[in-house]
Amino acid sequence: MPPFTERALAVLNRDPLDAPHRLRTDTAIAAAVGALVAALGLGLVVDSGRQPDLRGWLLLTATVLPLALRRVLPVPVLVVTLAAVAPYHALDYNHAAPVPASLVAIYTVAATGRPLWTVPIGSGVVAIAVTIMFTVDSHQGAEVLRTSGWIFAVVALGVYMRLHRRYVAAIVERAERAERTQEEEAARRVAEERLRIARDLHDLLAHSITLIGVQTSVAAHVLTVDPQRLDRVALVGALDGIAETCRTARGELRTTLEVLRAGEAECEGPLPDLAALPDLVGRAEAVLELRMGDAKAAPAVEAAAYRVVQEALTNAVRHGGAGVKAVVRVVVDGGNLRVSVRDDGVDGVDGVDGVDGVGGSGDSGGYGLVGMRERVRSVGGTLTVGPRAEGGFEVSAVLPLGVDG
Repeated sequence: MPPFTERALAVLNRDPLDAPHRLRTDTAIAAAVGALVAALGLGLVVDSGRQPDLRGWLLLTATVLPLALRRVLPVPVLVVTLAAVAPYHALDYNHAAPVPASLVAIYTVAATGRPLWTVPIGSGVVAIAVTIMFTVDSHQGAEVLRTSGWIFAVVALGVYMRLHRRYVAAIVERAERAERTQEEEAARRVAEERLRIARDLHDLLAHSITLIGVQTSVAAHVLTVDPQRLDRVALVGALDGIAETCRTARGELRTTLEVLRAGEAECEGPLPDLAALPDLVGRAEAVLELRMGDAKAAPAVEAAAYRVVQEALTNAVRHGGAGVKAVVRVVVDGGNLRVSVRDDGVDGVDGVDGVDGVGGSGDSGGYGLVGMRERVRSVGGTLTVGPRAEGGFEVSAVLPLGVDG
């Protein structure tokens, strides 16, 4: 669309009461209308009666000058214009001369005022004009009555322009509201993605670093207990475990960083699933019972289950003391996936029991149980954590499978 056309449409669609430079623009319009009124009064355009004398020109001037304030005071301007036009027609001057100023004043009222007021005002203008002209000349009165449709046409045009501008304004407002909503939704999704990445990094690094710490302690213990009788097999096993944990952590960290660098279409990234549980549990030297049968779980549910087991094993190794044993059980029960991690640690974590992680944090003020609770809730499940009566600690989650059929 050409720039001139766009600018013209912008002017037409803009609320006249909100337009910039109103006084300057309306003064220019009044000057243009005044030139047309003068040409009509002199009979240069159409000869429809005697030319006005000094009094007639003063009345015509009184119809034109108020137009400079037509958008500031639309109704008063119309009243002043009609007050000047009435005696002008009554004196039987050139009847065509004041018509442009009158129509501009009527249009302004129709385009800026309420339709319920505009229609009576237009009807009143016609009634006044017809009454005056019938008083002067019955033939002229009949002619004005015949051509009064132009006045109603101007009124209808003004009402239409007002309604059209309000319609355009409503569309623009709705578009702006939709844009704000999209921006808010984008910000929310960014915040959720940042939280997801923070949880993933926490689960990955906390688990790997904890295992490395335990394996390093084992290596140090082997080296310091009896240097003369060095258990090379145990030392090599501990160091191999550290190396394997580092390789696994590096691979998962690389995957997470690739997600961060990926485009929006790949922002979700690969999700961990239950197929990776044996390796995870094996690195923690825990026992795994995995019974899924033919059931399938949604990817998000499998990812939540994996992260719950990962964080629970991390806490078991960290807080359970030396030689802690953990049992991981993942089974399908009806339409739910039940996940439990039990350990026999001697240190435990006191004051951390309840449903959905209420009551504390199993990682000593960190974000482990908070992250587990958020993950479980995000798929519509529940989480229970707390010490076991026979000793140790247990984390249990019930997750809906999330797959129809």
